[in-house]
Amino acid sequence: MLLNITWLEWIGYLSSVIVAISLTMRSIVRLRWYNLVGSAIFSFYGFMIGSLPVGILNLFIVLVNLYYLRSIYSREEAFRAMKTDVDDSYLKYYFDFYKKDILKFFPDAERVMEEVGASSDSWVLLLLRDAQLAGILVGKRNGSTLHVYIDYVTAPYRDLKTGEFVYKHSDLFKKEGIKLLVQQSDKEVQQRFLSKMGFVESRAGHYELLLH
Repeated sequence: MLLNITWLEWIGYLSSVIVAISLTMRSIVRLRWYNLVGSAIFSFYGFMIGSLPVGILNLFIVLVNLYYLRSIYSREEAFRAMKTDVDDSYLKYYFDFYKKDILKFFPDAERVMEEVGASSDSWVLLLLRDAQLAGILVGKRNGSTLHVYIDYVTAPYRDLKTGEFVYKHSDLFKKEGIKLLVQQSDKEVQQRFLSKMGFVESRAGHYELLLH
């Protein structure tokens, strides 16, 4: 017993907190996973205190989350990366609409868009997922090296699938003669993402991906 609260009550509080946290998730996949864990603990709590309605209801929620997670991971999705330029009206609208969120990950994004737009070596991709614009990639080419300055995906699509398509399965870079991808970031969340995509940190905040 801690603070005059039994361990069983602590389990109830824990499950409530996890369920509450799940509702703050912008990513549908993360929401489902957090809600699954919270509901599972809450179901255990309900059965342990002899409350069948609580136990059964949350067990049902667990099964619902499992069903939708299975559908998410087993569904075949269509991915495509389309080359464009910074003057693309759709790109401009997308950037302006998500600018506040983009700047959280890439503080220099506005300056980058201007500089890349003025360069003949600009490299801009629209990242499509089931024909929906999931994100953008903006960079500048230098020979066989592509410097990536913006690599942004909207919250509902941050389950790594779009990144895996771009960096692991797409042959777009190779077809264009690009052999090395370089990206710099001091944002921990972006650094973790780059590591998962196969980038190697060559020096502090500097990541490289050699395309084979």
